[in-house]
Amino acid sequence: VFSQCVLYPHLYRTEEKSDIISTVEFNHTGELLATGDKGGRVVIFQREQESKNQIHRRGEYNVYSTFQSHEPEFDYLKSLEIEEKINKIRWLPQQNAAYFLLSTNDKTVKLWKVSERDKRPEGYNLKDEEGRLRDPATITTLRVPVLRPMDLMVEATPRRVFANAHTYHINSISVNSDYETYMSADDLRINLWNFEITNQSFNIVDIKPANMEELTEVITAAEFHPHHCNTFVYSSSKGTIRLCDMRASALCDRHTKFFEEPEDPSNRSFFSEIISSISDVKFSHSGRYIMTRDYLTVKVWDLNMENRPIETYQVHDYLRSKLCSLYENDCIFDKFECVWNGSDSVIMTGSYNNFFRMFDRNTKRDVTLEASRENSKPRAILKPRKVCVGGKRRKDEISVDSLDFSKKILHTAWHPSENIIAVAATNNLYIFQDKVN
Repeated sequence: VFSQCVLYPHLYRTEEKSDIISTVEFNHTGELLATGDKGGRVVIFQREQESKNQIHRRGEYNVYSTFQSHEPEFDYLKSLEIEEKINKIRWLPQQNAAYFLLSTNDKTVKLWKVSERDKRPEGYNLKDEEGRLRDPATITTLRVPVLRPMDLMVEATPRRVFANAHTYHINSISVNSDYETYMSADDLRINLWNFEITNQSFNIVDIKPANMEELTEVITAAEFHPHHCNTFVYSSSKGTIRLCDMRASALCDRHTKFFEEPEDPSNRSFFSEIISSISDVKFSHSGRYIMTRDYLTVKVWDLNMENRPIETYQVHDYLRSKLCSLYENDCIFDKFECVWNGSDSVIMTGSYNNFFRMFDRNTKRDVTLEASRENSKPRAILKPRKVCVGGKRRKDEISVDSLDFSKKILHTAWHPSENIIAVAATNNLYIFQDKVN
């Protein structure tokens, strides 16, 4: 059971569209949590050091740094606006005192360095205290500059800008386990980059047909294997997953493995193709399994079995009868993400009405929880929610007809080693931790 530890409903004080959170990501230690929003901003939260020793306050995070990662641009050649929205954030493992993260909008990936400064140099010879150049004729003595303590300052500086490599919108970035390279994926191509080289990338997947009228599917998500630097997967809008090995050839146009579940003819409908499109794909921490999210389900695949998933979890099967209205209001095209917990034993993904779902792979139990400001107080225990589909509705149940489809949880993150989760509900960020007796 998760109890609410800390709420950040006032992180963004306005209700503007630019404040809508578009990605959430813990770093490798879980000490930092980054969010990106539609306004191109990145907000980094740092875990309270004191809270680690106090069990009830384990999940307390405070704002550490805020910076503008991307600005709106205009492609004059194509007469297209490039919005500043942050599509994905990925952390690099920490190698020194500074932190590094990748952030991307639709076209450009940036490598950011986030560092602390608590000392400033004083006593320059050629500059005065205001920083103005001094007249060399007035300099009669030589001073040794010294470092003086100052208030802690967190600086974010762009170290690399990886641009002009994608014709279509970037949907995924993934850091390789060699920590020297990363990949960026758009609708039709996947590029491999070296962190040190910004003006050149290698195209490793290209599914663009010679004639665009023959296009039948697009790439929806891609991720590197957590341990094998030569292996990656990408998912498609047709509900298939391809595993590729970069040792086989420079252009991975031939997959090594192809994961697809045969369609049940009895469930075939006008919406079958839309709801089978995979919105997210994630390797388990062990590297043995792949998890995929489509509109109605989460599936877990064993890398050694391609013909069907080993586990299928219904996220909101009660919406199957509502697909027509969800198509009309465009909700059927929403892209929900999914995450593993640190031990790969529990899966989490979002739904509508600010609900999010958890599935325990061992006990096969599942729970629906709600992230909302109305019924949440700090350290209150979250009550499981149930959705009623017709018939008599119990007191604590909510009718499927009264679900609010404008309130949706698309982005979630799970602490790499503890039961602390971050849930983005439109422009509010909620942080929960498991109940402590």
